[in-house]
Amino acid sequence: MRNWENHHAAAQKVGVLLFDGFSNHCLANAIEPMRAANMLSGRDLFVWRFVSLDGGPVASSSGLVVTPHGRMSEAEGDMLIVMPSYGFRDLGGWATQAALRAADKRFPIITAMDTGSWLLAEAGLLEGRRATIHWEELMPFAERFPDVDVVRERFVIDGDRITCSGAMAAFDLVLDLIGHAHGQALALEVAQLFMTRDSARSHSGGASPAGRLVSRALGVMQDNLEMPLSIGQVAARAGATQKTLESRMRAELGAPPVVVYRRFRLNLARKLVVETDLSVAEIALRSGYQSPAAMTRVFKETFGITPRALRQSG
Repeated sequence: MRNWENHHAAAQKVGVLLFDGFSNHCLANAIEPMRAANMLSGRDLFVWRFVSLDGGPVASSSGLVVTPHGRMSEAEGDMLIVMPSYGFRDLGGWATQAALRAADKRFPIITAMDTGSWLLAEAGLLEGRRATIHWEELMPFAERFPDVDVVRERFVIDGDRITCSGAMAAFDLVLDLIGHAHGQALALEVAQLFMTRDSARSHSGGASPAGRLVSRALGVMQDNLEMPLSIGQVAARAGATQKTLESRMRAELGAPPVVVYRRFRLNLARKLVVETDLSVAEIALRSGYQSPAAMTRVFKETFGITPRALRQSG
C-alpha cells in the first residue's frame, strides 16, 4: 500500500553530475518536477547542486552551457544523478570511474539517466543488478556488461541503484520518487501541473493491468472536474466495477477514488484562486461544488488556509 500523503519526510540533497553532451531535455525532466514539488508543498523537499568532474562549465548537446556549483570530489548528499547523453563512450576513463566509485561512499543512492548506466557499469557499480539504459543502447550494453541484468524498462529501481532509459522516463522516475517519499497526492499534483495523466503512475503499477485501470480512471476524473461524476460512473468509463476501482486505487495511491477525485478538484480550485480574479463562488462552480461554503471548508481542511486568505496572502 502506497502513502497518499507524507508531510514528515526529510528534505533530500541531490547532486547532478553533468558531462559535455548532456541532454537539456533529460535535465529539465529531472529537475523541474523537484522544483514543482517544492513550490506546491511550500517546502524545500529537494535541494540540488550541479557538479562536473573538474568543477568547470559543461555544454549540453544543443550548446547550453551550465556552470556547476562545484567539482564532483566535493559533492555529497542523499542521491547522485549521473547524466551524460551523447558521446558517453568517450567519458568512461579512469578519472570518471574513480570519481563514481568514490561518490558511492558519499551518496547512499546513485541514479543513472539516459546513457549514464554505461558509466556506472564501467565503474563496477552495476554488477549483479537489474538495470536499463537508453533503449538504442540496450543490445550493446548487454553485450559489453554480461554481469548486469539488462531489461527494457523505462526505469529500474534496484536497491541503492536506479537506472533510467531517457528524458521522458526521467520525468516518470522523479514523479515516482516524489510519490514514494512525499505521498502520491503530491506526485499527482505535480503531474497535474505539467498537464500529464499517466506519468503519475508508478513504475511497477503503471505497466500492470491495475496500474492501467487507475490511469484510465484518473483521466476520466481530470476530464470531469466541473461536472463531477459518481465514482460508479468513473469506474464504468474506466472499464471496471466500482469495487475493483476502489481496491486498485487504494493499492496504487493509498487513497480511495473519492479522495483522489476531490484532490483533483481542489487543486484546480487553488490554481484558480492564485492565478485568476474569479470570485470564490465562481471557483466553486468550476471545481464541481454547488456551494462556496462547502468548497471553502474542504479547501481549508486540505491546504490549511481558506481561498480568500490564500488570495490575500499573495
